Amino acid sequence: MKRIYEPLAYSDHPILESYWASTIQGHRPEYPSLQGGVRAEFAVIGGGYTGLSAALTLAEAGADVVLLDAKVPGWGASGRAGGLVSTGSTKIDDCDIIKKYGQADARVFFDAERASVDLVEEYLDRFRLDVDRHSKGYTYVAHRPSAVAGLMDYGAEYTARYGLPYEFVPKSEMASHGLNSPDFFGAVHLPIGFALNPMKFVLGLTDAAQRAGVRMYSNTAVTNITNQNGYVLETAQGQVHAKKLLIATNGYSSDDLPGALSGRYLPVQSNILVSRPLTDSEIQDQGWWSEQMVCDSRTLLHYLRLLPDKRMLLGLRGSVRVTKANIDRTRDIARADFDRMFPKWQHVETPYFWSGLICMTRNLVPFAGAIPNMEGAYAALGYHGSGITMAPYAGALIADLAMGRNRLSHPDLMRQPLRRFELGPLRRASLLPAFAWYHFKDKF
Repeated sequence: MKRIYEPLAYSDHPILESYWASTIQGHRPEYPSLQGGVRAEFAVIGGGYTGLSAALTLAEAGADVVLLDAKVPGWGASGRAGGLVSTGSTKIDDCDIIKKYGQADARVFFDAERASVDLVEEYLDRFRLDVDRHSKGYTYVAHRPSAVAGLMDYGAEYTARYGLPYEFVPKSEMASHGLNSPDFFGAVHLPIGFALNPMKFVLGLTDAAQRAGVRMYSNTAVTNITNQNGYVLETAQGQVHAKKLLIATNGYSSDDLPGALSGRYLPVQSNILVSRPLTDSEIQDQGWWSEQMVCDSRTLLHYLRLLPDKRMLLGLRGSVRVTKANIDRTRDIARADFDRMFPKWQHVETPYFWSGLICMTRNLVPFAGAIPNMEGAYAALGYHGSGITMAPYAGALIADLAMGRNRLSHPDLMRQPLRRFELGPLRRASLLPAFAWYHFKDKF
């Protein structure tokens, strides 16, 4: 596999101290590795939200489906996420989406983002998944006084999208909303979405897919893909012959599997710190008792929430290498951010820290469409940190495409071929100067 990060990124080391793993009682479900040859109508590569939703959609329509994962379902970003279910899967503003793609397709995209939240909710209800749900929508906070005007613009954009009101909370009232921090200077509450435990969600989808008839194989990395009257997927100890192929590997993709995606996706590291349970008196001392999911206005954003068991979760971007030394440095940065945001909790231990790879596209919008020059092959990726919401939806989109169905809002902008990043195999090098600039911007 031709991957662009250090080998450590694709090992278990970044998740040795994952809090989500500790919330699962008993053993995670295990599936066999592929031995020998199998045939299927559809083959899905990747056992995260995208692949599981795609496989589930196919199987529920009566298709014969095989799903292969290089590790185990939920091992990648799907089992490491911050847990925010909301709109926001692009890295460009609504006005730029309208300007670039036109008002009509922008409207289809906005509808798709709203529908992606609804699909997660449908899965939770239909499969009766207990995922520790909380938060009424989410809250966007200003990280400096000059960012407050941007909050208002963001709220107005949200209202224009969905016709729903937002609630502005000035700095003077944030404490009464349980959002007391010297680091934030205003907030807007946005009504769509909620927060959940991403590991419980992905394992729930895994169980649903298996019960629907999907044949699941873990620890089965695909080493080669050839087109021979359909597709042949080679693994260490077997082969899959399938009529159609769905790629669902997102930030854990490889530049040569398939080569058509080479240089057209950019993994970016995201990191999460979680505290021990806070006491009632500690929560009152700080004045942060809200269970809202919160994102701040930094370009290299922070995301945070008080979990149902009263632990504080804090996520951050900005790391560009995956080495043991860099993981330790990033943890120190996360802890310094935690102490600055919550000065009354500087004595509170933070025993959990882990990281994973989200995925960006050069188009700056998600992709869910046909892979160029590969008839009968489809891919979905590039959710820009909102995979817990858009990934299940995008998986359902490519499953429908593969079956020739058109059930869901599917904007043309998500079908457009992925542009190649300018530096190709060296594209990760662009993150260092970009992040340095973003850090500078976020300070002023």
